[in-house]
Amino acid sequence: MEYNAIDLFSGCGGLSEGMHQAGFVTKVAIEIEPVAVKAYKMNHADTFVIEKDIRKIESSEILKKLDGKPLHLLAGCPPCQGFSSVRRLNRAESIHDDRNSLVLEFLRLVKELKPLTIMMENVPALKDYSLFKDVKSELEKLGYNPKVHVVNVKDYGIPQNRKRLIMVGSILGEIDIVKSLNVKVTVRDTIGGLENPEDSKDTLHKSFTTHTPQVLNRIKITPHNGGSRKDLPIEYILDCHKKINIGFNDIYGRLRWDDFSTTITGGCLNPSKGRFLHPEQDRALTPREAAMLQSFPKEYNFPLDIPKSALALLIGNALPPRFSYIQSENIRLHIEKHNSLS
Repeated sequence: MEYNAIDLFSGCGGLSEGMHQAGFVTKVAIEIEPVAVKAYKMNHADTFVIEKDIRKIESSEILKKLDGKPLHLLAGCPPCQGFSSVRRLNRAESIHDDRNSLVLEFLRLVKELKPLTIMMENVPALKDYSLFKDVKSELEKLGYNPKVHVVNVKDYGIPQNRKRLIMVGSILGEIDIVKSLNVKVTVRDTIGGLENPEDSKDTLHKSFTTHTPQVLNRIKITPHNGGSRKDLPIEYILDCHKKINIGFNDIYGRLRWDDFSTTITGGCLNPSKGRFLHPEQDRALTPREAAMLQSFPKEYNFPLDIPKSALALLIGNALPPRFSYIQSENIRLHIEKHNSLS
């Protein structure tokens, strides 16, 4: 049986990749950013991608592609940048951002497309947002009985410390998210077997940020396997970091082989943005390493003709595919169970 899905706010395809691994067929993906659409199409050629603002999309456009077939899963990660932990640093409230209201588009399409099940992933702070609470209340009225939890993807066999909000619901019956699998996958497990970038035939792995001699020297004296700027002699510490409680402690820090990585963010290829140095080699993570720490398959494609900053955003903003797979498989089994009972 074919299980049909739709991916809202699809980005480069992390959510779709997990759904595909779980046995779903993504009929339609919606994404406004051209670079993300390009990456998505490189990996999911059979999915019809609508490249425009979701607020301007009529449900008839989507229903046409479903061709009368049931929609088993409507899933999406609405951008809510005003609630990200980085942008809220030292702020009690969320930052005003028009994208914060995109959760309402998720609700609109649930009402109009009437999927059997739903799944939403987002930043943890969304849980306390009034609009999200309204969405959850409306979904309850529609019979989806949504469950909302904040979890850490490291508890699901993903080599990364990343807290996320997940919501699932079904009109078929009671469903909850998959609880922790208690499986630890480390940085070493994930990228320890990769060849050195200069020896690689993988263009995505051969590309990494180069540094000025001054910065490179600072990297070289950063202790292997978890060292940070705090370990450097005082003369190597930047003036802006000598002030108390100024700056992020993890910047120019190395990952630890036998632990999880820090959260892979949109700055994951730039060590000035976080703990994104290789555990041993004197360099930043390569795009391939960052993508694998996000649990993308080693063969997943990304465009190479874009700035590194844009590539880092594609990787860092994605939903880890393995987390999507685990939750999507749970939903597919739920649907199969209820199909067998009907």
